[in-house]
Amino acid sequence: MNTNEVTMDAVPFNKYHLKLIAYCSGCPLVTGYVIGSVTIALSVMGTQISMTPVMSGLIGMGTLLGMVFGSIIGGYLTDLIGRKKIYMYDFIFLTVAALLQFFITNSMQAFILRLVLGLGVGATFSIAGPYLAEFAPQKNRGNVVGFLNALWFIGYALSNVVCYLMLPLGDGAWRWMLISSALLTFGWSVAIRNMPESPRWLTNKGRDDEVPAILAKLGDNVILDCDPTIEPEKSSFTDIFKNGYGKWVFFVAAFWTMQIIPVFAIGTYLPTIMEQMGFADGNLQYLGSAIINCLYLIGLVPIFLYMDKAGRRPTLIASFLICTIALTVLGFTANTNLPFWMVLGLFVMFGASNTAGGSHEFVYPNELFPTQIRATAVGFVTGLTRILSAVSTFFTPVVLENLGLQTSLYICAGISVAGLILSIVMAPETKDMNLSDAASMNNLSKRNKEVVTPIVKDITQ
Repeated sequence: MNTNEVTMDAVPFNKYHLKLIAYCSGCPLVTGYVIGSVTIALSVMGTQISMTPVMSGLIGMGTLLGMVFGSIIGGYLTDLIGRKKIYMYDFIFLTVAALLQFFITNSMQAFILRLVLGLGVGATFSIAGPYLAEFAPQKNRGNVVGFLNALWFIGYALSNVVCYLMLPLGDGAWRWMLISSALLTFGWSVAIRNMPESPRWLTNKGRDDEVPAILAKLGDNVILDCDPTIEPEKSSFTDIFKNGYGKWVFFVAAFWTMQIIPVFAIGTYLPTIMEQMGFADGNLQYLGSAIINCLYLIGLVPIFLYMDKAGRRPTLIASFLICTIALTVLGFTANTNLPFWMVLGLFVMFGASNTAGGSHEFVYPNELFPTQIRATAVGFVTGLTRILSAVSTFFTPVVLENLGLQTSLYICAGISVAGLILSIVMAPETKDMNLSDAASMNNLSKRNKEVVTPIVKDITQ
């Protein structure tokens, strides 16, 4: 390598990286908004459209269930066709699906359209994360990619604020709440027309001639860190389970699931939970839900300060520990008529720490898998996590009605304990590693073992 050349991983963070973040921000922002918009809309819809607790659960879980299939299919297509193309097609699809919600006349239609929306939302998880990870400097990758989680919660919180402000629109307010996401999806589908394709993906597909012009936008004498003599590799779905990657599929899917089951189960029905805790005067339950979801963003402060400094492993463990404490206290005090501000504080403590830990959902899977299967792996893992989160969201109204709020909160606390144990046992450290080495941790460990074992044998003999 020429001494004046610098790899993509080593390029200092600059203005062009900010532009790339802006391009990608639509994916998590829209995902959070679409999922969050049903929180208040579902409660209002229930006063206009007849629905049983089971049907309410189906509508609440509809988007998550659709994401199971959308993420798996979208991930594979993103590796096969390209990050940019799938992004544009997906957001056009989401715009149409969102607008159709205005014409809902019964609960079954609502469930079907939320399911359809989930297909498009699921695909977004396979686009922004792999794309940003492939551009981000290794020293800032945790913050850059983890920032996508911040945007997810911003979208989620924004939807709660917008929906709360739409309540005065009357009986049909829920229709405007549900279609409001179309403004975001349409806006980004137009804005990303000049978005470049990932150089790593282009090289992997043998389209090297398109790479220099893109690298030049990052700075002078920028090159890829991959070996130019390596032949382009085809995307194969089964490769995510080969060469030790199956271990990372399990780890990421497991910790991710244990993070989102409590947050979706609680978040989707937070107005109902606030009512059961004694806050049903006026619109206090809706106001509390909006405030809590906005303050979840507090968790982004420590994660931006410490993820790239302290590392991925300790910050993940800490987030599960704080979630466990907050949910346990909420469960213990659920029937004690705590003041409104104390309940808000405990929910914010849980949500903020979950937000901080949620950044790992974007960072780990995009670091632990190589370019040719990165989006496929992210999509598959996202699909797995949505199966259990969809089931838990579906059963939440039933559990609340039959087992009570206190038991429901204890169940969520137990899930966080399981996540804490898993993180202590399995979480790797990828801090300060370039993307190629991070995605080759299994191979590097294997090679180190092959080198060290003969040396140990020679010494012992």
